[in-house]
Amino acid sequence: MSSSQLLRGTLILTVGTILSKVLGLFYVIPFYQIVGNHGTQLYNFGYVPYTIFISIATAGVPLAVSKFISKYNALEEYAVGRKLFKSGLVIMMLSGFIAFLVLYLAAPALAKLSIGSEKQTFSVSEVATVIRAVSWALIVVPFMSLIRGFFQGHESMGPSAVSQVIEQIVRIIFTLVGAYVVLQMLHGGIVNAVSVSTFAAFIGAIGSLVVLFWYWFKRKPYLDELLKQDKGTLNISLLQIYKEILLYAAPFVFVGIANPLFQFIDQITFTRAMVAINQIKLADTAFSILNFESQKIVIIPVSLATAFSLTLVPSVTKAYIANDREDMNHQLNQAFQVLLFLTLPAAMGLSLLAEPIYTVFYEHDPLGISVLAAYSPVAILFSLYSVTAAILQGINEQRFTMLSLLVGLLVKLSLNIPLIKAMQTQGAVLATALGYAAAIIINLVVIKIYSRYPFRLVVRRSLLIVIFTGIMWTCTEITLKLLQLFLNPVSKVQSLVIIVVCAAVGAGVYFYLGLKSRLVYRLFGNRVDTIKKKLRLRG
Repeated sequence: MSSSQLLRGTLILTVGTILSKVLGLFYVIPFYQIVGNHGTQLYNFGYVPYTIFISIATAGVPLAVSKFISKYNALEEYAVGRKLFKSGLVIMMLSGFIAFLVLYLAAPALAKLSIGSEKQTFSVSEVATVIRAVSWALIVVPFMSLIRGFFQGHESMGPSAVSQVIEQIVRIIFTLVGAYVVLQMLHGGIVNAVSVSTFAAFIGAIGSLVVLFWYWFKRKPYLDELLKQDKGTLNISLLQIYKEILLYAAPFVFVGIANPLFQFIDQITFTRAMVAINQIKLADTAFSILNFESQKIVIIPVSLATAFSLTLVPSVTKAYIANDREDMNHQLNQAFQVLLFLTLPAAMGLSLLAEPIYTVFYEHDPLGISVLAAYSPVAILFSLYSVTAAILQGINEQRFTMLSLLVGLLVKLSLNIPLIKAMQTQGAVLATALGYAAAIIINLVVIKIYSRYPFRLVVRRSLLIVIFTGIMWTCTEITLKLLQLFLNPVSKVQSLVIIVVCAAVGAGVYFYLGLKSRLVYRLFGNRVDTIKKKLRLRG
């Protein structure tokens, strides 16, 4: 495959991933209107344990399989990849079914951990019902992930991109329609409605699988032709194959499981801490705001910034293996600077505009607004953790990823209840921030020691980015205050106008400062000129 075709394939996969994440974000607006605050809380009770299980079962599988197949295809040992694929399908079916059984049977115990008081809105059996509804997806998703990895290993990104988007579309339609039908047409209860909504993960996976099967039958003749060209000089055992796959996948498991584990700690401690300070009536609403409503919005800048930064990681790997210290330092500089340049203003902008943003997504709720304002800056830490963990893999020190994650989780677990008792919901946010900060510090120390990377340039540029963000914040805040003289942030429509105008002012000021300082040229190179031409900008 030519470099232009490979670039096109990578672009397709990136666009598909981003589109899938965008769809997965904006469905919460109608979903919240259908099931309300308590419905989203119950949804989250079921979805967080499922996310942990699915992260363990599939995190890194597509990438690990694609890396393995690509490696042996380059050696013209096509049979090795096909051997992995055939045996892998059986193993992923079995592991998926086992994961389903474990989660299904463990549902009552997990539900009991989540419910801190008998006075809560939902009982243990109701939460267990929702967990069991979502557990069915575990049967299909691991199997599906292997097929995606197989196609990516053959440098065919279309099947993964299209199947991701179809999976989200099918899941969202089933979630929204199912909840609406149960509540409005069948006059059922909230537990049944949310159970149908979580079962949508299984339906979405089936939709994705249909797409992948279609691609498989369409491209099988070409794949069979490749198999005929196999050199047949290597005879690798299945044990060797899976050992290599596990080495590839393990770091991504720890990165993928980090956020769900932090959320699960909140799930099993938040209500207990709130009950201890006599805030049982507030506990359910506050937990939903923390772990569902706010978290969904905070992830926005994380997804975009991390996607941009991680594209630089393969270059880090290449420079490290070649022992090209200068190039590696350059790549690390770019990775950190691009991450901060994109994430810092986005996170601070979310915090400043918390009131209109929360109103547009959900409703005008003082508690929700205050939690979102406090939670938004933590997006910077989410992004830094993902990128530093990826860099550890690039310099072949991925073993420290487990250490940093465990320390971060220990900090979160140790501080969560005391901080919630002292600060309520904002205490849980602070505990998350401190946990991630601890993990990031360990990752940065390891990067410093093993790559001998000097942080001087990044520190200087970070100060510049902080100054630009401060100027952007000031201009945006002035705009916000002026708009609030005429517009009411309690209204969804007027809040949307506030967001659009303030975001345009903030982005314009920030981009202008980046252009005048030449910082955007140092970070993005010739791509800036292309954007300027499209926007017809001068200077």
